[in-house]
Amino acid sequence: MNLDFSNDQKLLQDEASKFLIKEEALKASRAVMETKSNYDPELWQKIVQLGWTGIRIPEEFGGLGLGHLELCVIAEELGRQLAPVPFSSSVYLFTEALLEFASEEQKTQILPQLVSGEVVGTFAMAETAAAPTEQNLVVNYADGKLSGKKIAVPDAEVASHAIVVAKENNHATMCLVNLKDASVTVEKQNNIDESRGYFSIEFKNTPAEIIGDSGSGWLHAEKILNHAATLFAFEQIGGAQETLDMANAYAKERYAFGRPIGSFQAIKHKLADMYIALTLAKSNSYYAAWALSTDAAELPAAAATARVSATKAFQLCAQENIQTHGGNGFTWEYDCHLFYKRSKLLSLNLGSLASWKEKLIQSLEQANTQS
Repeated sequence: MNLDFSNDQKLLQDEASKFLIKEEALKASRAVMETKSNYDPELWQKIVQLGWTGIRIPEEFGGLGLGHLELCVIAEELGRQLAPVPFSSSVYLFTEALLEFASEEQKTQILPQLVSGEVVGTFAMAETAAAPTEQNLVVNYADGKLSGKKIAVPDAEVASHAIVVAKENNHATMCLVNLKDASVTVEKQNNIDESRGYFSIEFKNTPAEIIGDSGSGWLHAEKILNHAATLFAFEQIGGAQETLDMANAYAKERYAFGRPIGSFQAIKHKLADMYIALTLAKSNSYYAAWALSTDAAELPAAAATARVSATKAFQLCAQENIQTHGGNGFTWEYDCHLFYKRSKLLSLNLGSLASWKEKLIQSLEQANTQS
C-alpha cells in the first residue's frame, strides 16, 4: 500500500505554498487579529479565483472534480501559514455535507455558487459547553422551520448558508438554512484565536430544508466530522511542521555562552520530541487520507487516530517552539503565539481531544466485534 501523494498532488502543494507565502498569509492572520476583523476578504477572493473552493465539486457544477487527497495537501499549506479565511468551514464541512447528502436539486442550486464564491457555508452543531449528542439537542426543526440557538459556529458572519444539526421528533436531522434570512441573529463570541471568527446563531422560525434523510442527521453528521477530522489533521501537521522549522532555525542562529543554543542537550531533546510527535501524526494522517479517499470501512478509526495524534503534535510543537525561543517566544512581535493559539483552537473545533479518544476506542471495539 502506497500512502504517499502523487507527483501531481505534490506539485499542487508546492504551488499552494508559494501562493500563500507570496500573499503573506501569516502576516494577514496577524492583521486580522489586530483589527478584530473576522477574515481577510482579499486573500479569500484570490483563493476562490484559484478554484480551491471547488476542488471536490464535480465539473458539471463548475468545480475541478478532484479528490480528497488534493484537498489534504491544500489543507496542510493553509495550516502552515495560518491563512485567515473561511475555507475549512465552507469546504471541509459545508461542501462535504452537500456532496454526500444533498439532493440533485440542492446540489445544482448551491454547488456552482460555492465555486464562484457567491455562497460561503458553515456547519452548526454545538449548543452548550457539553459535547453534543443526539439526545441533548435542543434546536428544533418542524414543519419546515428551525428554532433555537447554536454556539461556536465558525465564520457564521461571513457565511451565507449553514447546515444545522437539529432535533426532529426526538431524532437528529440536518437542515440547510439561509443565514441572511431576517429571522436569523448572528453574534460574535470570544475565542483564543482572534484570527478566526466564531459566532452564536439564533433561529426564530427560520425557513429550512432537510439535507439527507430525515431522522438520520446524527449518522450523517458523524460521517462529515470524520471527513473534517482528517482534513483538519493536515492543517494541524502543517502548523506543527512550521513551528518545528521555526524552532530549529532559531536554535541554530541564537547564541548563548558562545555557542548556538541548538548544541545544548535540553534544546536537542525538545526538537527531537517535536520531530517524533510530528512524524507519528503525519503517518496517521496519511493513513486517514487513504481511508477518506477510498471511502474505506476503516475511516472512523483512521480519522480519530489522525485527529488525536495531530492535535497532540501541534500542541506540543507550538508549546516547545515558544520554549525554544525563550523570552522572545512570549513577545507579541514573534509569531510563536499565533501558532500556539491556532493549536488550541483546532484542538477543540470538532470536539475535545477526550471525545475523539473515546471515538477511537469505540471504533476499534466495533471493528474487533465485526472481525
